[in-house]
Amino acid sequence: MFTSNPFADLTVFLPPFAMQAFIVLMIIAVAIGTVLDMLHKSSAKFFALHVAKSNAAATRYLSGAETATLAVKTVAIEVAAAGEFCNPQRRISHLLMFYGFLFYLITTVAMIFGYPTHAMPTPVVLPVLWNIGVIMILIGGYWFFFLLRVNVVHDGQPVFRLVLADLFIVTLLGSVTFALIWEFVQTSGNLAATKITFGLYVFFTTLLFGSVRWSKFAHMFFKPVVAFQRRVDEARGVSSLPAPATRNNRS
Repeated sequence: MFTSNPFADLTVFLPPFAMQAFIVLMIIAVAIGTVLDMLHKSSAKFFALHVAKSNAAATRYLSGAETATLAVKTVAIEVAAAGEFCNPQRRISHLLMFYGFLFYLITTVAMIFGYPTHAMPTPVVLPVLWNIGVIMILIGGYWFFFLLRVNVVHDGQPVFRLVLADLFIVTLLGSVTFALIWEFVQTSGNLAATKITFGLYVFFTTLLFGSVRWSKFAHMFFKPVVAFQRRVDEARGVSSLPAPATRNNRS
């Protein structure tokens, strides 16, 4: 189960082209959703205004090497290590989902486009990493959903009281949960059950990538850019914080 390409078995009732077309459509949906989110929130406009003000207020200018160093630090700290999270539990949960999602996404694309049928043997490492990614998302995701959500932990709201902000985590968990269920059911050889569980997997996956305009999915693209600009501002002597008050010493 964990060492075979689950997508290759789908060719019994689904041609590889259909799976590949679905991946392309989801990529387009994410791109369109991200652009619509930026337009709705005027994110690009406000960011451009901020950069313009930052350039005007800069007390020094950075060399190409300094800018590259800040970019590397942003990737290493804010992205790779989730440095924005002060709560260690939130950070671990986020990292499990982040790296799990990368494993899951990359291996899914590799198996569907590179090894769509059993005619081309799939390297064992791909389905193994796919399953590891799914399990990492499930651990980090359900940990966050039940124990770390702000409206549950701090506001005391019921766990299953969902708001729009929960759209991303709910659809993500739905997608990977049914991915694992479908993979297990498929090994039983029950074609009807396989079609049902795979259909649910596709349904939640479509919601995940098709709801970017309303979910927090697009944040994964915005946050690194904002974090990088913050480092650039600090390095150039620009800060949105007020200057320290001057203390008057009277004799």
